[in-house]
Amino acid sequence: MTMANDEMNVDLKKNRYSDEELEEFRLIILDKLEKAKEDLQMLTDAYTHANEHDTIDTSPTFKVLEEGYQVLSKEENSRLAARQQKFINSLENALIRIENKSYGICRVTGQLISKERLRSVPHATLSIDAKLNQPVKK
Repeated sequence: MTMANDEMNVDLKKNRYSDEELEEFRLIILDKLEKAKEDLQMLTDAYTHANEHDTIDTSPTFKVLEEGYQVLSKEENSRLAARQQKFINSLENALIRIENKSYGICRVTGQLISKERLRSVPHATLSIDAKLNQPVKK
């Protein structure tokens, strides 16, 4: 049996992660949260033009060409910023679950979510099995 299988079997027998394991996940989440907030700031700056580097003060020809692109770009950046904010909220909610020691417990099955999954998707609230059994969103 491999170490990953041993780790998973031990995880299935436990009903919550230890304080040391929760601390490991907390550090992973804090790192992702810092990067996500930086990305959100860049996206917000891009669609609010906080850093004006466009052609506003140049030739009218450039201005006409830029306007169509800017509208599309602003909409896309706004959409990406909203998605990034949702990700940040999910990470912050994961920190709350760590504080109340309910982190890593699948909200459908009640079983522990594997460490592998939580290391790659630290805001996960579903085990792989529960996620795969979810109805497909359209």
